[in-house]
Amino acid sequence: QVHLKESGGGSVQAGDSLRLSCATSGYRYSSYVLAWFRQVPGKEREGVATIDVDGSTKYADSVKGRFTISRDNAKNDLYLQMNSLKPEDTAMYYCTADTDVRSLSEYDSPLSALEYNYWGQGTQVTVSS
Repeated sequence: QVHLKESGGGSVQAGDSLRLSCATSGYRYSSYVLAWFRQVPGKEREGVATIDVDGSTKYADSVKGRFTISRDNAKNDLYLQMNSLKPEDTAMYYCTADTDVRSLSEYDSPLSALEYNYWGQGTQVTVSS
């Protein structure tokens, strides 16, 4: 079992920054690819960023250059630094893990929700203009 709990969401103004954290627990955390997704009501869950065990990353085009995903394998934590926030970044943000141990290069769609099997409950981010 893998447990994930997000924190750090909030309400901010456009241009502000937020840092999301995801506390994890479970067997072999350091072997898993981890990711951040977001979802607004009525829309599909969207992949934001993903990070491999070795620190290699992939980002959605909409957040490249503004968001940074990172992980601390010693603390079993995952982070998402979000800068230059825009109103369109408003969403519920989820952290997720794929317990099928493999390299990010083996994924067909690394930012597809279908690739991940454990999810946190989410943290709300609201960006006002």
